[in-house]
Amino acid sequence: MAVPKNEKFEIMGINHLALVCRDMKRTVEFYSGVLGMPLIKTLDLPYGSGQHFFFDIGNGDALAFFWFPDAPDSVPGVTHPANLIGRGSMTSAHASMNHLAFNVPAERIDEYQRKLEAAGIEVTPVVNHDESETQASMELTPSTFVRSIYFLDPDGMMLEFAAWTRAMGAPGDVRHEPATDTDKARYMAMKPKVKEPAQ
Repeated sequence: MAVPKNEKFEIMGINHLALVCRDMKRTVEFYSGVLGMPLIKTLDLPYGSGQHFFFDIGNGDALAFFWFPDAPDSVPGVTHPANLIGRGSMTSAHASMNHLAFNVPAERIDEYQRKLEAAGIEVTPVVNHDESETQASMELTPSTFVRSIYFLDPDGMMLEFAAWTRAMGAPGDVRHEPATDTDKARYMAMKPKVKEPAQ
């Protein structure tokens, strides 16, 4: 199967993804201490405007964090999802980052779930993303394309360890028309109504 190729730009992957944290020390303890990502570059920004730290996430890619002393607080459900997958709405605002998925070996996803739990991290069961009605199964199915576990960083950012189970781009993988702003009402009508808890 031919791999789709970008004919316009030679993009070789992600150089770095820059996020914002509340506490750089706590962020370093989590990403280096718990997840084992080496800290590869640190900067104190000019004029007391904050810090910028980089972690190696493999394949020459980096994850970077800014710390700004005057940053506003995060707003769950706006700046990032208010819930882990399977525990409520995962909606976040336009231009927000919903979650960050790290590629991991498929044969190690169950082991990594146990390691996170042993480190005291709340982690979801393994989710097998597939073509079923709910697009998720607790078991591998013939249409499973990625296996995932989800957890939160110290600032509540949803993280994912994801393992592809097959190559993407097979016939049928790209078959949906992109939604526009005018499709909101149609999509909202399809959402199940959630009952509010009794007071």
